[in-house]
Amino acid sequence: MHEELPAVGVKIAKALSSGSEYVVTQPAELRILREMSEAEVSEFAKSHGWRVIRRLGGRQIEFYNDAGVRAL
Repeated sequence: MHEELPAVGVKIAKALSSGSEYVVTQPAELRILREMSEAEVSEFAKSHGWRVIRRLGGRQIEFYNDAGVRAL
C-alpha cells in the first residue's frame, strides 16, 4: 500500500464526520488512489465503513459513509 494512504484516509474520515460525501479531486490524492487497483480502493473504503464511486473516468473519486458496512 502507498505510504501516504493513511493521511488520505484521515482527511476522508474528517470530511465524512461532518458531511455526507467527500469528493477527491486533488491531484496528489488522486495519484495515490489511481496507483491502487479498483479492488484495493474498494477494500480501503470498506475497511473504513465507506462506499466509493469513481466518476469521470477516474478523474473524480467520491467516498460516502455506508450504513450497510461496518468499519473493521
